[in-house]
Amino acid sequence: MSTPLIEINNLSAGINGKQILKGINLIVNEGEVHAVMGPNGSGKSTLGYVLAGRNGYDVMGGEIKYRNLNLVDMAPEERAREGLFLAFQYPVEIPGVNNTYFLRAAYNEMRKHRGEEELDAVDFLGIVREKMKLLELPEAMMKRAVNEGFSGGEKKRNEIFQMAVLEPKLSVLDETDSGLDIDALRIVANGVNKLRSPESSAIIITHYQRLLNYIVPDFVHVLFDGRIIKSGGKELAFELEEKGYDWIIKGEPVAA
Repeated sequence: MSTPLIEINNLSAGINGKQILKGINLIVNEGEVHAVMGPNGSGKSTLGYVLAGRNGYDVMGGEIKYRNLNLVDMAPEERAREGLFLAFQYPVEIPGVNNTYFLRAAYNEMRKHRGEEELDAVDFLGIVREKMKLLELPEAMMKRAVNEGFSGGEKKRNEIFQMAVLEPKLSVLDETDSGLDIDALRIVANGVNKLRSPESSAIIITHYQRLLNYIVPDFVHVLFDGRIIKSGGKELAFELEEKGYDWIIKGEPVAA
């Protein structure tokens, strides 16, 4: 029997008093990958920001249950400690903060939250090296400051590496394919696929079907004007690539 990891019920939310999400209903079970697609301005990134608790985004109605917790009442850092991870469309740089130091601090915060002892630098380095081999990343990346001077592809790969180390229960990937060439896309997608497990889930937010050639979702949802207007299996993504969004938005048949 499937176990719900996150349940979104009639969620309305927005920013600066402007409503963007207008009644989202979505259940993601453990081990599932859901893709959220839709045209620009449909509310896809807002959904990701609301789940992560980003400042400035307000819940106006509805509820979000995450691992039987009320997600809306939790601070962003509490959500992270409970295993929720957001990969940004535009990862931020943190000049002067070493990648390994940054990750070890985050990792130990999660261990403390679970009542476990913190790992020292030597033990943590062993985990880092194991994950870097898994994702085929150069060790030199860990000696650099977080995303400072990184190319777009390096920033995205670094986020997937952070995800590998932290092992979140729910990963929200906000347009991870944005700005990636085909080689970088394959590397990022390969990393996500290697991290799939029966206990963890992912919500992949994207404009294009091309990412879903590499990360095959269990379900695809079309978001438009703050609402999910159609859901289906992976085949829906191919229909969208072929026909666009108008046939769903307008409810009109598309000529063969």
